[in-house]
Amino acid sequence: MRENIWKNIKLGFKTNKLAVAGAAAIILLALISIFAFLYPVDPNAISATERLNAPSMAHLFGTDDMGRDYLARCIYGGRASLLVGFLSMVLSTALGVIIGSISGFVGGTVDAVLMRLVDALMSLPTFLIMIVMNAFLKPGLQNIVLIIGFLTWMNIARIVRGETISLNEREYVIYAKISGQKKFSTIVHHILPNIMPTIIVAATMNIANAILMESALSFFGLGIQPPTASWGSMLSNAQRYIQQAPYLAIFPGILILITVVSFNYLGEVLRKVFEPK
Repeated sequence: MRENIWKNIKLGFKTNKLAVAGAAAIILLALISIFAFLYPVDPNAISATERLNAPSMAHLFGTDDMGRDYLARCIYGGRASLLVGFLSMVLSTALGVIIGSISGFVGGTVDAVLMRLVDALMSLPTFLIMIVMNAFLKPGLQNIVLIIGFLTWMNIARIVRGETISLNEREYVIYAKISGQKKFSTIVHHILPNIMPTIIVAATMNIANAILMESALSFFGLGIQPPTASWGSMLSNAQRYIQQAPYLAIFPGILILITVVSFNYLGEVLRKVFEPK
């Protein structure tokens, strides 16, 4: 089974060159963010004499309105944006899996109540709620992760519920029920391992959405707070100098675009591998 999955993954990447490029871009950006400390420039070091310098050999990405090295800002900003995307994905996936599996496995009144809750939350304007919640909470990485995570688990819950309902009719699940196994044990040992591929695909897509949400919140000044850099906050700061120094918007914008598109292509390959139908 595992050999077939790996063969399908290799075939998926072999037939989709953009997915290969996307995976390489994600790995490269992740490594650069992890080892950002190796870049020998302080991203918060201010130089009043080097404000808004265009890209050059001294500063490959130029400098911002405070004379800070923009390449260093982009590198450390990637660390913040990718960290928010990953942690938000972990939180939303965990919530979606727990609620979706319980809803699909237990059924009845529990299923009806949980799904009505999901429907109600999905009908609300998510981004508006994020702005309101962020206004009441102190802006920062921890609260951004909590806000995005708690508002993006509903789709995963619906997907997991559907997969769990289909598995309820399988012989090994029926046997586990009639043999007296506890519900929690049945879900953990028989349901979750068989829907893990679907969860992986949904989680991959969720990272891209979380990065976009963090960028949007930071763009409106509600996300990562100065002097800490994130790609979204860099875009927000760049709008004041769009004519004088357009590179301030170009570099973080391209990095956001590459990251989101790469995760989407990677998710598409995984979807085809794990859901060949």
